[in-house]
Amino acid sequence: MLRQLTITNYALIASLSVNFDKGFSVITGETGAGKSILLGALSFVLGDRVDTGVLLDNEKKCVVEAVFDLYGDRFKSFFIDNDLDYNSEIVLRRELTPQKKTRAFINDTPVTLQLLKELGCQFVDIHSQHDSLLLTDSAFQLHLLDEAAKNAQLLIDYQMQYHAYSTCMSELKQLREKSRSNLAENDFFKFQLEEFEKAGLQEGEYDDISQKLELLENAEEVKTLLVSSSNILEQGEFSLLDHLSELKLQFDKLKKYIPDFVSLSERVEISKIELKDIARDVEGYLDDNQFDSSSLETLQERFDLIQRLMMKHRVSDYAQLLRVRDDISLKLADFADIDDVINKKENVLSIIELDLKKQAENLHQRRMSSIMMFEKEVTNIIHQLAMPYGVFQIKCEPLPDFTISGIDKVKFLFSANKGIAPDEICSVASGGELSRLMLAIKSVAANNNYIPTLIFDEIDTGVSGDVASKIGSIMQRMGERLQLISISHLPQIASKALYHFFVYKDESQVQTYSCIKPLNKEERIREIAKMLSNDEITTEALKAAEVLLDSIPQR
Repeated sequence: MLRQLTITNYALIASLSVNFDKGFSVITGETGAGKSILLGALSFVLGDRVDTGVLLDNEKKCVVEAVFDLYGDRFKSFFIDNDLDYNSEIVLRRELTPQKKTRAFINDTPVTLQLLKELGCQFVDIHSQHDSLLLTDSAFQLHLLDEAAKNAQLLIDYQMQYHAYSTCMSELKQLREKSRSNLAENDFFKFQLEEFEKAGLQEGEYDDISQKLELLENAEEVKTLLVSSSNILEQGEFSLLDHLSELKLQFDKLKKYIPDFVSLSERVEISKIELKDIARDVEGYLDDNQFDSSSLETLQERFDLIQRLMMKHRVSDYAQLLRVRDDISLKLADFADIDDVINKKENVLSIIELDLKKQAENLHQRRMSSIMMFEKEVTNIIHQLAMPYGVFQIKCEPLPDFTISGIDKVKFLFSANKGIAPDEICSVASGGELSRLMLAIKSVAANNNYIPTLIFDEIDTGVSGDVASKIGSIMQRMGERLQLISISHLPQIASKALYHFFVYKDESQVQTYSCIKPLNKEERIREIAKMLSNDEITTEALKAAEVLLDSIPQR
């Protein structure tokens, strides 16, 4: 339950702290005093969107802090799953800086706004008079039925499976679209790959062909150079080898006189051997058939083919051309595998869909089994609220496809008058009837204790007299099961609360501020008397207020 709310620098609130207790509390005050500001601050700390213009002092940050007392381990798993410290006292805090940036905290641990909101909506349910219009919305009606059926966890499990189902469906759709759109592209890739395969490109081939072409195109010059080199080495009249042989003879004669020429003679011999090898290699090039001009045309055709492929695929070198060929081959392989991928994805989808169907049917059965009791309990309450002939019915229709909420479409049917068949709420219910119907539904939901704290913001609008008193009695009973805080302008309701808070404007200073204070019994009598007599406190109003309060146990 909400134990304490502390607000700093929010709208007309400079600083205030208010403590709440178990049971039914009421908040009253003049129009414009700040009741909606108080509720806005609470919504802010629970994660709702905020108007960045709420700063009272633009030089200071706004801080709203809500302290909750938890009982049992109902919320413990949330804290464990999100790696947060857990204890019986939980503090939610949210800040708005002068730079219009917000920060959120759970037990002093910084968290995302989404996480704060996810936890906050499990702690507090705020219902305003405008929310009664939601009662005409089919999705909201289904939500209320699920609350009555206690389907919260089952719905979470179903929605997780539905998400997996939707994701798988989307992936399968993309694969099928890819398969269809790739048919023409696949034919084009096949043609290109066939062209590559026909060309039979080899690693290093391009450089080899380029080199051979250059050799053949300059064959005469190369031959002349080779012959000249051969003559210099061995074939000429004054060849290097002949000169070395003569030199060897001279050194052999000198070595008997000069010992150092022994080694010099050996070195000359080694040089002769090396030059003979070189001469043989040169002769080999002369005898080689690489100068066969008949291969020039073949090589040129091969070179032109490779050049055309490079131009066609817009690449500047042979290595890039080979990569293009390999990429096309991979794309075709991927396309060849897509049918297998689609089949596997279809099998996965079938398994997910089967499980989803079971969960959806389970949800449907639980909803159907809860309808009769839900109808009965709501109808009993609306009979107490000056609608003795009121009829409330729930129609649950099957949907053709899975939705995020299951396979059911729910319609709330209502009739407030005798002899009038129930019809959809949007067609038959007035504003006051909507408020009373919503109160009845919320009262039934409170039996499930689905949220620890329930707040009504002037849900009693449009009612008065005996109906208002009965609404107060219903709220009083609801307060026995959960913490109920109601913002009200009706004395019949205010008098039935265990605790009474008064919101007022403090205009004693330079600037107007909104404030709140708890009322003791005497102060409550005067406040309720003022509500009874339209702000004029009469003796009769005081007596009436005292009678109203005497029937309620005070704290």
